[in-house]
Amino acid sequence: MLPCFRAPACSMMGRSIRTLWQPYSRRLARICTTGVAEKWADGATSPSSVAKNTANGVHVSSYFDSGNIEVEDISDPSNIRLNIHKDPYCESDNATHAQWFNFRMTGVAGRDLTLHVCNASQCSYPPAWEGYQACASYDLEYWFRVPTNYDKESGVLTIKHTPEADAVQYAYFAPYTYNRHRVLVSRIQAKPGVKLHMIGESLDGHDLDVVQFGTPGPGKPSIWIIARQHPGESQAEWFAEGLLERLIDPHDAVSRHLLRDAVMYVMPNVCPDGTWRGHLRTNAAGVNLNRAWTKPSADRSPEVYHLLRKMDETGVDLHIDVHGDEELPYCFLAGAEGIPGWTDRMAKLQAAFIAAYQRASPDLQTNFGYEVDPAGEANMALCTNMVAQRYDCLALTLEMPFKDTADHPEYKQGWSPERAKRFGAAMLTAVNDILPQLRP
Repeated sequence: MLPCFRAPACSMMGRSIRTLWQPYSRRLARICTTGVAEKWADGATSPSSVAKNTANGVHVSSYFDSGNIEVEDISDPSNIRLNIHKDPYCESDNATHAQWFNFRMTGVAGRDLTLHVCNASQCSYPPAWEGYQACASYDLEYWFRVPTNYDKESGVLTIKHTPEADAVQYAYFAPYTYNRHRVLVSRIQAKPGVKLHMIGESLDGHDLDVVQFGTPGPGKPSIWIIARQHPGESQAEWFAEGLLERLIDPHDAVSRHLLRDAVMYVMPNVCPDGTWRGHLRTNAAGVNLNRAWTKPSADRSPEVYHLLRKMDETGVDLHIDVHGDEELPYCFLAGAEGIPGWTDRMAKLQAAFIAAYQRASPDLQTNFGYEVDPAGEANMALCTNMVAQRYDCLALTLEMPFKDTADHPEYKQGWSPERAKRFGAAMLTAVNDILPQLRP
């Protein structure tokens, strides 16, 4: 069993300041005795050790957008000991979630690194580490997998890698940072025929953005696609990027036809606070947004509160909620069969949509997924169930892997941003195919 010792806590001063390098956020920062501004806001748990550490020319840092790691010991590059920082306590889940990591190492070219994530067994989904390979990148654009092993007996996740460049970044999945999100929204909303709705603000003051395509009119269905209720599921926003890029392509026949006959509303990041903070499943207040749909609160879950108000305004005829699944190496869909209002019409629509999506992308499969809720036993706090019941519409949860797809493995990158983007673009074909069937 690997010895993992916890470093002493960094003492904190009582006063708080605004982080100067994130002027668009109303985040409060604390100042450590090291003089480094912490990104964890008041009321949230803070790391037990400052995630900036240098020894023998090797430097580890997670002090950036979406970063997450705690450093225990980096004195020996062949025995670096780390911990994943936990989300704030989540009341609905009775858990302090952790699984997402994202950190940079410098001064490592040609060094044989062995990284031990010592609290892997204390994370939210320990079985998910089995068969998992960590992501790495030198340029933050191309992400590849590196040898990773989980020892169930010691509860330690070990990553071994000899970097070819001076700096390398390691992450649970290729990060989709809040800054990249802002660039995406800015780029998309500037295109002809696109309208941006800033529907509210998060607890940290981040904008809650919904992008609209098409013009509402009589008989036009409203299609809603939302992503990243769980901020650590970054593949969901890569999916959204691929979908959005296809929607703005003036030469794409499917998109042109779809936007002639329907209105699309896309929210590519429902949880910007959790994204920026490096959380796995919660917003700034520790709320699991996908368990907040029965009674969303402007004080604790403004993301869902404002989103539901906007949906009430536009109506919903089809809804897809995009996620990532830590354990299953498959892409799959989960429906709302357990809601009180489930009907034969919904069942036929769901079957038609899944068949159309499978024709558009072989990455979607139906052999593996979640168990179907018995009739009348759905958890109505989940987005898909609440939306299907509230609007009497087809609503689905889409899941992608953190690992690779067992049916179509790609050994260098596993499931990747490139594949998630193509999977998102392909879904538009399925949406277009079932458009005439959405309402009687």
